[in-house]
Amino acid sequence: MDNIFRRKRILKTLLSLSLVFASLVMISKFKLVDNSIKDDMEVKSMGQAGWCGPECDLYKGKRSLGNYSPPVIGDDLVAPRVTVSNTTASTWDVHVMNCSEDSAVRKNDWFRRLDTRFHQFVLHRHCRYFPMLINHPDKCRNGDVHLLMVVKSVIEQHDRREAVRNTWGREQTIDGKRIKTLFLLGSPTNGKDTKNLQKLIEYEDMIYGDILQWDFMDTFFNLTLKEVNFLKWFDIHCCSAKFIFKGDDDVFVNTNNLLELIRFKTEDRKVLNVFVGDTISKAIPIRNRQSKYYIPKELFDRPYPPYVGGGGFLMSSQLARRLFVVSEDLELYPIDDVFLGMCLQKLHLAPEMHPGFRTFGIMKRRVSPMNSEPCFFKNLIVVHKLSPQELLMMWSVVENKELVCAKRTAP
Repeated sequence: MDNIFRRKRILKTLLSLSLVFASLVMISKFKLVDNSIKDDMEVKSMGQAGWCGPECDLYKGKRSLGNYSPPVIGDDLVAPRVTVSNTTASTWDVHVMNCSEDSAVRKNDWFRRLDTRFHQFVLHRHCRYFPMLINHPDKCRNGDVHLLMVVKSVIEQHDRREAVRNTWGREQTIDGKRIKTLFLLGSPTNGKDTKNLQKLIEYEDMIYGDILQWDFMDTFFNLTLKEVNFLKWFDIHCCSAKFIFKGDDDVFVNTNNLLELIRFKTEDRKVLNVFVGDTISKAIPIRNRQSKYYIPKELFDRPYPPYVGGGGFLMSSQLARRLFVVSEDLELYPIDDVFLGMCLQKLHLAPEMHPGFRTFGIMKRRVSPMNSEPCFFKNLIVVHKLSPQELLMMWSVVENKELVCAKRTAP
C-alpha cells in the first residue's frame, strides 16, 4: 500500500514539473516570435481610413440609438463637481492584507435568507484594496502615453495574453501616438498548483514587463476588485495617459479604428467625459440561479443603471480619476460592469452607445457566418469573443493589405 501512495506522489511531482517545463518552453517560443515580429514590423499610418463615416453622426445627435438615447457626454455639458484629491499617494500604499469578515452582517435577517454563494462576498466586501505582487509604477513615467490598453486576464490564460501581445495589444507608436499595455491579474484560486503558477507569471512578467497583480483570489466575484484596484493604481501612477481602453483577453480590437474614434472625440472637444462602448440599458438583475450573473433579491432589487458590456470600452483619463473618487463611496457589487455603471450614475453620467463595439459578437448567434467575416472586423472597433487561434488568424487577415472589402456607396 505504501508503494502505491509513494508512486502517486512521484507521478504528481513529475506532472507538476512537466507543466512548468512546457509552459516555460511555450513562453520562450512566444518571446522569439514576438521579437521577430517587432523587428520586421512597419507601423502603418491610418491616413484617410474613413472609418468614422456616417456612424459619426451618432456623436452629433443626428441619429437615434434605438430605444435608448443616453445623454451626450461631452465637454459642452457641465459635469457634477467631483474633487480629485491632491493628496494622492505617490506609491501603492497597501502592503499588508488585513481582511477579516464583517461579523455584524450575519445578524441581519436578509443575510440569513441570502444564497450561500454570496456569503463570502458580502462578509468581505468592505475589503477594497490589496497588496501588489507585481507592479510597474514606471509604465507611464515619460508622460507621453496616448492610449493605455488594460486587459483583464487570469494566470492560466497565458495563451490569450500572448495572442493579445502579438496583435492589438502590441506596445507601439502609431502616427506619434504611443500605446502601452497592461494585464490585470489576481492570485491563483485555492486547489491549484499555486507556487508553480506564481513562478510562471513572474517569469512571464520578467520577459514582457506588462503585468499588474494583486493579492486577492482571481474569481468572478472579485472582478470588481480588479476594477477598483486598477482605478487607484491609475490615479497614483498613470494619470498622465490620455485614454484607457479596458477589455477582456478574448476580444478583437481594431487599433486603427479605436485611434480614429479618439481623434474624432478630441477634435470635437468631447474628451472630458468619454465613456464609450456597447451600452446595456433598462436591464434588471437576473434571478435565474443557473446563470453566471444571478443576483438574489436580498442583494439588489432595483433596475440597473445604464452600463457597458465589459468585453471592451473606451474612457478618458479625466473620467477615470473621477470614477476612482466616487467608487470609494459605493459598496462593491459582484458584477464589475454594473458597478462601473453605478459609478457613472453617481456622476450623473451615462455611457455612450457606439455600433463599433460588439461585446456580444457581431451576431448573437455564434454559428452565424457573419461572426467570422473579416470585412466586418475591418470596420468595427471591438468584437467579443475569440479564441487565441481565432484572434491571431483574424488579425493576419484584417491587416493584410490585399484584403478587399466592398465600399459603402452614397444613396
